[in-house]
Amino acid sequence: MKTTIFSGTKSRVFPLMLVFALMIFILSCSHLGTLSQIGAAVGQATGVISADTAAAIARTGEAWGRAFEDITPEQEYFIGRAVAANILGSYRIQTSNSALTIYVNKICNTLVINSPRPEIFNGYRVNILDTDEINAFATSGGHIFVTRGLVNCARSEDALAAVIAHEIAHIQLQHGLKSIKNSRITQALIVTGTSAASAAGAYDLGELTSVFSESVGEIITTMVNNGYSQAQEFEADSTAMELLALAGYEPSSLLEMLRVLEQNQSSRSGGFNRTHPTPAQRISNVQRTVANFRVADTRSYRVPRFNEIN
Repeated sequence: MKTTIFSGTKSRVFPLMLVFALMIFILSCSHLGTLSQIGAAVGQATGVISADTAAAIARTGEAWGRAFEDITPEQEYFIGRAVAANILGSYRIQTSNSALTIYVNKICNTLVINSPRPEIFNGYRVNILDTDEINAFATSGGHIFVTRGLVNCARSEDALAAVIAHEIAHIQLQHGLKSIKNSRITQALIVTGTSAASAAGAYDLGELTSVFSESVGEIITTMVNNGYSQAQEFEADSTAMELLALAGYEPSSLLEMLRVLEQNQSSRSGGFNRTHPTPAQRISNVQRTVANFRVADTRSYRVPRFNEIN
């Protein structure tokens, strides 16, 4: 007796193989979504694949196309605003010292105007969160939050500028957006891996696309709550020193601030301890390159205004 290995499923084997063959082709091309739709349409028109299989191929291509599409400055801003709104669901903005808010925004403006990316869709702005927690957040589109506890840790304007420069660096390096794109690629892989099964009737493709279309705001919020990667934190520290030097601040002030954070590390939980590498790790990393940044030491000129605001 002849044994049929693919009994009951033989008619599906070729369509499934075609799905994967088309995906290999699609992944080598730049116009991913369009090409996949063309391939699916041709396959369906010639009767090689079914309507369900064609839809699966098209949906897979759309997922990959979306994974690699550029995010516009407007999208960057509104994504960041959504994340900022989420942060403000857990913290209140400090309103009792408006002069301090103006002060930190002047520092921010000094840093960005001398930076490689001084202009973004709706500008940069800093808000102080009314909490003793020592932490700071930066979301795409120029939204920066620094806690009152962290501001109180700063012993000079340059040290405070180092904190703000670090957050500006996250924005200018687009760490949040890179996180979104990585997540989109992950979701695209989910759709890719299950489209064949969907074509065979095992899954509802609508459910898969809803998974892929998960809120970008939720993705970034998770990233902010969990913290950036160690590599991204180190990159932000290096860029922060560049920003400080370009603006005339003392780059070694980042070390000053990190040492203060290290002193506070053992007495406080959460905050920077949860979302950043340890201060000791960051200090070690910064010490490798801080000598490369040389500026005239003008810190004494900034002491009176720092003392006045504090």
